[in-house]
Amino acid sequence: MKKWIIIGVIVIAIIGLYSWASGIYNKAVTLEQDVKESWGNVNTAYQRRNDLIPNLVETVKGYAKHEQGTLTAVIEARAKATSVTIDPSNVTPEQLAAFNQAQSGVTSSLSRLLVSVEQYPNLKADASFMKLQDELASTENQILTARTRFNEAIKPYNNNINTFPRNILAGMYGLKQKPYFEAVAGAEKPAEVKF
Repeated sequence: MKKWIIIGVIVIAIIGLYSWASGIYNKAVTLEQDVKESWGNVNTAYQRRNDLIPNLVETVKGYAKHEQGTLTAVIEARAKATSVTIDPSNVTPEQLAAFNQAQSGVTSSLSRLLVSVEQYPNLKADASFMKLQDELASTENQILTARTRFNEAIKPYNNNINTFPRNILAGMYGLKQKPYFEAVAGAEKPAEVKF
């Protein structure tokens, strides 16, 4: 009888330990899926911006033929930004910084393009250009929202795998902390607009 009690206690302890460990892992997997979904939303927002850029460039091209250097810079920045890809399950701070840098190149070149547009009153009054400019502004807001939600998805994941005793099991499972989106260097300074 005593033998069966000891075996029962051992079995219950093993089942309890297994449930506890698998619960920690399953929670981390669920939170990581939230991170991947959020990263997909970030990519979708950036893709929308990249899809709008050729239309914007073509519209401006018709009015501002001698702004070719600015238009080329926008096209090159877009190409560079679309070449940087990240796997959200293995994202590193360096990869995120490279992605962020490539995207800031697009933002910078678009800003220069929109400033150069101020010289063309007919273009500013063109309905298709105004619609594209509004869509671009809306897309920039979507990018901000997606990046914010990505950071919001990262926090519970990082908290989950960094708290004791979960951090011990997370290390055994190979789970690593994920980086947050951060502002690009120099973003704290206001943009300088010259006409």
